[in-house]
Amino acid sequence: MTPARRLYYSLGLPLLRLINWALLKSYRYQPVIGEEHAAALLDDNTVSAPCYWHQHHVVCSAYMRTWLRRGYNLCFLISGSVDGEVPERIARSWGAEVIRGSANQSGALALRDQQRMLKDGYSIVTTADGPRGPKYEFKSGTVLMARIAGVPIVPIACAADRAWYLKRWDSFMIPKPFARVVVAVGEPYLVSRDVKLDEIEPHRLNVQRRVMSLMQQCEEALDNKSGDRT
Repeated sequence: MTPARRLYYSLGLPLLRLINWALLKSYRYQPVIGEEHAAALLDDNTVSAPCYWHQHHVVCSAYMRTWLRRGYNLCFLISGSVDGEVPERIARSWGAEVIRGSANQSGALALRDQQRMLKDGYSIVTTADGPRGPKYEFKSGTVLMARIAGVPIVPIACAADRAWYLKRWDSFMIPKPFARVVVAVGEPYLVSRDVKLDEIEPHRLNVQRRVMSLMQQCEEALDNKSGDRT
């Protein structure tokens, strides 16, 4: 990282955090769909692999912070590129651990770090289609990580009734001020350690469908809420 970029981050990060805090405080959160799944994990302190689309990082990472506040140990898997500097600093400021890299791009090194954190009782949070997509395509790295460690994958999704979508590969979503927002948590999905490497694909597709289904449930919940008001 160049000195100029370091200065940019040191000056811009506090402002970014303030804007992020103000936006999150303004949102009108609807009841979490599937809250019982989250409650079971938190009550039992079950090590898991929460995952959501890269597009949903603003809302879903904030939701993950509520787990941190309840004493649930989380470690975020964040891109090893310069773009990951700000997310890393924000995650660490919340009290979370961070691994830099990608389960798909950093190979054995990232997988080794993930397994170490899982053994230490930290649940690994991933944006399952990141860091470069394609959008809504669940990467096999998360499935492999969960299979090796024997921990359940926890699909998570969200939706907002009003949002900005950035013009990039993930159509990154930033809900507008005072938007109605809903989060959904799916039933934990366990990939047995007995599953062979050439048998992972059906499980990858199953989890991908579950995240997409949760996103649709969130959108339908917002539509129903809007209909109730008319």
